[in-house]
Amino acid sequence: MRCGFCLAACPTYRHLGRETHSPRGRLALVKAATEGQLDPVAALRQPLDLCLGCRACEPVCPAGVVYGHVLEEARAALFQRTRPSGLKGWAQRFLFERLVPNTRLLRFLGGLLWFYEKLGIRWLARTTGILKWLPMHLGEFETALTDLASPTERLPHGALYPAAGERRARVAFLTGCVAEALLHRTNRRTVQLLRACGFEVFIPKGQTCCGALHAHAGELEIARKLAKQNIAAFEASGAEFYVSNAGGCGAQLLEYPHLLRDDPEWAERASQFSARVRDVAELIATHGALPALRRVNERLTYQDSCHLANVQKVKKEPRDLLRRLPGLELVEMAESDRCCGSAGSYSLLHFDVSMRILDEKMEQLRRTGATVVTTGNPGCLIQLRLGIHRAGLAGQVRAMHTVDLLAEACEELPKL
Repeated sequence: MRCGFCLAACPTYRHLGRETHSPRGRLALVKAATEGQLDPVAALRQPLDLCLGCRACEPVCPAGVVYGHVLEEARAALFQRTRPSGLKGWAQRFLFERLVPNTRLLRFLGGLLWFYEKLGIRWLARTTGILKWLPMHLGEFETALTDLASPTERLPHGALYPAAGERRARVAFLTGCVAEALLHRTNRRTVQLLRACGFEVFIPKGQTCCGALHAHAGELEIARKLAKQNIAAFEASGAEFYVSNAGGCGAQLLEYPHLLRDDPEWAERASQFSARVRDVAELIATHGALPALRRVNERLTYQDSCHLANVQKVKKEPRDLLRRLPGLELVEMAESDRCCGSAGSYSLLHFDVSMRILDEKMEQLRRTGATVVTTGNPGCLIQLRLGIHRAGLAGQVRAMHTVDLLAEACEELPKL
């Protein structure tokens, strides 16, 4: 089937305007390369690289094509043919094999960023203009690094936090790699909110990166290794649910059965694992109860995380929770389920395309008149904060994780 319903849903097709940058076009190229009609490297490298992997094409596909699986397999095959060497190869291996799966190193880097802010180095860097010399536009993303927490505020792995009041269930919490480094205050509020809603929260030892970055880049073997490590760590938790506050991470946890489908030892364990996975908003909306709430006098709009909406199928639950906040006015943004352009490392690797998508999103945000925009994914949150700065909306609009706003609205949260 080549109906083209996916074209209208695809951000890169909208902004680049070429069939080869649409889901239909990419699938046709993959098919032709598989059949030997095209050279895979020449035909596929740019179209696959420029795909956001947002998977907005899947919900609108009448044939039910799971485009994300085809994309990852094609990228994996391409990666084997074009494995980077030299400095680029070393940097990629360091990122995927040494940095992202290493909780201690991530926490160390997060601590350095906190000192960077507290010791006045941030002011000096901004004043001197040195940030513009950073590679891959990292200097622009520096403006999005707010609410940095002290290293002493991090959640210790292996810790068990009791429910406040009647215990509804035990949950095991995936702390994530980006959040470990940049947003661990959001992680703390997640645990506090879950406890206030009646959940006993355990932070499994031995957990690691979910493997999403690796799978999306074609590094499937590393992704499988990380999946097995997480399955083993969470199985030992004795929890009824495995909860994530990151749409991209939660989606990857749900993909473990597909990732390990050909491994007889792990396939069934992966299926049992994924059956327990829940997004934090989904869990609270369906199994928890919000505590006493204070009035929140804000006009709010909600930006869907692509993987939370398109893979986890969680769209209604965050909105339902937000509507329960007294005094809050929820205004829907046009195309709230269209990608913000973050897409993991995409915003760094393809900055110009990412910013075109983001700037359009900021225009849609401006038209809502919202004073707060929330989302359910750390990467999206950082991207939205950058967009607010670029659009001159700083001081007018706050970008927050949905958990942070819900926690802020609670009259009382249990201490950690």
